[in-house]
Amino acid sequence: MARFRTAPLSLAALAAALVASPVLADPTLISGTDVLRTWNLVVLGDLTSSSEVEGRTFVGGNLSGNSSNYQIQSLPASSTGTPGLTVVGDVLGGHKNLNNGSGAVVGGNVSSGFNLNGAAQTVLVGGSISNTNVNNNTVTSGLSASDPSFTQNLVQQKSLIETSMTGLSHTMETQAANSQLTISGNRGTFNAQPDANGVAVFNISAADLDKIGEIQFNLNGADTAIVNVSGTAITLNDNFLGGTQNLGEHVIWNFPDAETLSLTTAWGGSVLAPGAAATTANYIQGSAVFGSLVQNGEMHIGTYTGSYNPSPSDPGTPGGSSSSSGGTAVPEPGVVGLLALAFGALVFWRRRRTLAA
Repeated sequence: MARFRTAPLSLAALAAALVASPVLADPTLISGTDVLRTWNLVVLGDLTSSSEVEGRTFVGGNLSGNSSNYQIQSLPASSTGTPGLTVVGDVLGGHKNLNNGSGAVVGGNVSSGFNLNGAAQTVLVGGSISNTNVNNNTVTSGLSASDPSFTQNLVQQKSLIETSMTGLSHTMETQAANSQLTISGNRGTFNAQPDANGVAVFNISAADLDKIGEIQFNLNGADTAIVNVSGTAITLNDNFLGGTQNLGEHVIWNFPDAETLSLTTAWGGSVLAPGAAATTANYIQGSAVFGSLVQNGEMHIGTYTGSYNPSPSDPGTPGGSSSSSGGTAVPEPGVVGLLALAFGALVFWRRRRTLAA
């Protein structure tokens, strides 16, 4: 059997090669932890939904399924102009409801149709759109043919999100733990011990989660608590003592190895599982990133607001906070986007070489 051979790659070499990349030319491209601050739900591939998202949604593939709802909460205007719904591919299936003047950007065709609710909205579509009453809204289609950069920008944003989320997940995974999970009977207590930057790190396994049915999370003033969970098959079925409120803003559950993820209980905290095919049957209070998703549970706002912005050049040290104020911050493409792309590419090539050996 033929084997792939690749020359050794360094982070510095990748960074140098990416400096001239056109993906970094647009300062509105969003990467790193700013992805978690901007979107309530990010699906890198296809999203099949019969539920709703309170905040903003990004879909890197197609959006399908029965009727579903987007931006059902009234949000402050995005500083980056990010609409309530962004879909790189097609919008199929039942009608999709866009609420609170959220607007949408779609790279492909909209065959399902949109119900445009609330304040006047702007909908931009690369291909065709049908089954939509325009009324007082602005709906423009055929943009891929009239403006090639329309599709290019969407593809670039998808690529940057995918690469930077993979890199972010790996960076978190390699950080040393400074906080511990204590298991007593059916209860697991996460007692955060934040460092000088306000960052607490837990390293546990999927088997640890399987041992418990109740979670007590004590932030103890942590700006960001990272829970790294190893394992390829993840089941989230625990109950949160005291509820899930406010955990999404400060807790990031990181599943770097997850290939499948099933959620059946209300979950407190943002979820980062960029390689997972996920299914949700209950709500998540926080931001979430999945490889693909069958969504039967709501996404609640309480998106990540912490100041954590790690440096891929020194992934082993907890912390790495910055002056970011949260919300829908605009990243510095020459720093955050470049390093995220370079680190994600480095992880990819290392894994490919390992498989080829």
